[in-house]
Amino acid sequence: MRCMTIDVEKWPLHEPFVISRMVQLNGEVIVVTIEQEGVVGRGECERMDVFEADYPDVLKMVEGVKSLVESGMSRDELAEHLPAGAARNAIDCALFELDAKLAGQAAWQFAGFQAPPKEVTTVFTLSLDTPDNMAKAAAVQKHRPILKLKLGREDDLARVQAIRAAAPDTRLVIDANTGWSFEQLEAYLPQLALLGVEMIEQPLGAAEEHLLEGLNPEIPLVADESCLDRSSLGALKGRYQAINIKLDKTGGMTEALALLNEAQQQGFDIMVGCMVGTSLAMAPALLLAQQARWVDIDGPLLLSKDRLPALRYEGSVVHPVEGVWG
Repeated sequence: MRCMTIDVEKWPLHEPFVISRMVQLNGEVIVVTIEQEGVVGRGECERMDVFEADYPDVLKMVEGVKSLVESGMSRDELAEHLPAGAARNAIDCALFELDAKLAGQAAWQFAGFQAPPKEVTTVFTLSLDTPDNMAKAAAVQKHRPILKLKLGREDDLARVQAIRAAAPDTRLVIDANTGWSFEQLEAYLPQLALLGVEMIEQPLGAAEEHLLEGLNPEIPLVADESCLDRSSLGALKGRYQAINIKLDKTGGMTEALALLNEAQQQGFDIMVGCMVGTSLAMAPALLLAQQARWVDIDGPLLLSKDRLPALRYEGSVVHPVEGVWG
């Protein structure tokens, strides 16, 4: 007999997290725990509907399949009842850890990887702010090997120029969160290349993405909001050079692993990203990050505190810790 529990948690941030379309003061997550035969599996997702009005009610979706999960629903069957997204992620990751333990395997073995996860270097994210304020934040964080800049408003080039002056030796990547027009992207690309920016995440919204076909950009473009699961890949080919795999988009490890394999076969570079969350959400992503060119699992670094046990963050280097997940 299975038992599934659902907990809603708030995790305060060090400071407001600002992107082009919202401001976030807390990390609010749902934790799913599934117990079977004395074995426990756990998963965490962000309550994305709290921050994005058009996102479906994540808690309601999780609660809606509780009886089916407790009746023995598999991960494949879960995908028939919940769409890709945050709600399915929390349950799928809990079932994935449970299934691995019941099979007597670590999660990395159950996932089909050949070796246990090693440490990875994550980006550290700077929230969207004025050029001066982002430069000050970059100066504080210039010891980190790679910074991710949240952009998507007017004066973005001035922001990058100020940040580059404040952190001259740090690698820079950009996330515009659909905030640019195609004209802005074309104008920015050569100048950002001169500033040493090495990739740009989701510059355009859905209405203009078709303009990326045949662009041949100076800097690789990474699909984020436009890449949910394997069904997204057909439309991304010829427009983007890489995809960002996030568990809260794919709906958990089951689809994320399938997406990783298919995207690699189609020649996409891989980024592994995260939402705001604790180490319980980052630990599954750490397995995927072993295959990634860019890693963004800095969620716990944005929180005032992390749950225990936690992944070990030494600066921007993330170390696996036994007992966190998997």
